[in-house]
Amino acid sequence: MFFIETIELAGLGNRSYLAGGERTAVAVDPPRDVDQVLTAAARRGVRIAYVVETHVHNDYVSGGLELARLTGASYLVPGEARVRFAHTPVRDGDTVTVDAGTRLTLRAVATPGHTPHHTSYVLQEDRAPVAVFTGGSLLIGTVGRPDLVEPRLTERLARAQHASAHRLAAELPDSTAVLPTHGFGSFCSSSQVEGGSTTIGRERTANDALTQDVDTFVAGLLASLDDIPAYYAHMGPANAAGPAVVDLTPPAMADPDEIAARLAAGEWVVDLRNRVAFAEGHVAGSFNFEAEGKLATYLAWMVPWGKPVTLLAESPAQLAEAQRELVRVGIDRPAAAATGGPADWLRPGETPASFPRATFADLAERHPDKDVVVLDVRRDSERARGHVEGSVHIPVHLLHRRIDEVPDGQVWVHCAGGMRAAVAASLLDAAGRDVVAVDDTFEAAEKAGLTVRTA
Repeated sequence: MFFIETIELAGLGNRSYLAGGERTAVAVDPPRDVDQVLTAAARRGVRIAYVVETHVHNDYVSGGLELARLTGASYLVPGEARVRFAHTPVRDGDTVTVDAGTRLTLRAVATPGHTPHHTSYVLQEDRAPVAVFTGGSLLIGTVGRPDLVEPRLTERLARAQHASAHRLAAELPDSTAVLPTHGFGSFCSSSQVEGGSTTIGRERTANDALTQDVDTFVAGLLASLDDIPAYYAHMGPANAAGPAVVDLTPPAMADPDEIAARLAAGEWVVDLRNRVAFAEGHVAGSFNFEAEGKLATYLAWMVPWGKPVTLLAESPAQLAEAQRELVRVGIDRPAAAATGGPADWLRPGETPASFPRATFADLAERHPDKDVVVLDVRRDSERARGHVEGSVHIPVHLLHRRIDEVPDGQVWVHCAGGMRAAVAASLLDAAGRDVVAVDDTFEAAEKAGLTVRTA
């Protein structure tokens, strides 16, 4: 009897997998913090015999090299991938035995599109396909985006995605479980869809790559592509070179004087508490990236790469989890950290900074007004579907470089649900602006009486 265990990376919107039989197993697209994969294997009582990568990842640092080193597993990487470390190159049709006792094998299937070298892996029990690990190829209701490698290759890779999806659908039974790495909130997915599980049969009737002709599919795919997080530029090279060993030991603790000195030096001091607590009181100059939100994605997207980051957390547990999230995207060691609350982080005589929170109904009572600036920090694609009339638009991931473009007045900043508005409000507050964080869903804007335009 075989098993497949999913390792959820909710913050990044990805999944990794451990699959095996009675004694041995394979790890697919493992995260950088490999201890959770090792824990899953120990709980199952299996040895990890193989570690496989579907592609050189652009959205996170892989733990594959470290996991292979720790376990002695064979490290399987697509043969056309350009990497600079010892590995076993995999080519289309290659098969390995995952567990002899259950006659469990893994067969490589070339599925270019997300990257030129992308490879999927079909898990077979007694040579019958039971699941396919599709990485960034066939996802739930969509495919992995084709524009992360080289702009001149984007259309060619989009066409390859269509062909790869059709190859999988032609070669595999409808009952085959489709187990992608991306598509659960990751920006590596070409679009975001609902659902946590699927099969080849279900995708055959629901996935545009399988229901549309290639020209229609490619046109729609290219039109749907969204912003690329800036930190992606650093992930591929790190994975190709071979990531360094992770260090998750607690960082050095900073006292109020050190926190103040780091702020004065222009370093990033990041408060991990929830946005309500931050708005009520925080260290002036600090930025709010909620630990419970997409911390790794947005912090890595916005922080100047390599700039020291100090983390302020409400507890050691919150700090430890944030460290774990951040190493997955290459922010390896916080420069310093502190736990508690503003009272623990401020020097004697200092008082916490704060700013108000509001709803769209509150905004409707004030807008339009010559002294009120409505700032929309959603992405271009979100704004195109509707925006508050008269609002200024600067996506949150660009705001720290464009704060000077925000007009004078009290800034009421909103996003789609409140998290990114809180990040933006913290940036504006640190810059000395009079800011109100609209902590509300955008669907409430029109209901509150605000005029929403789509052009």
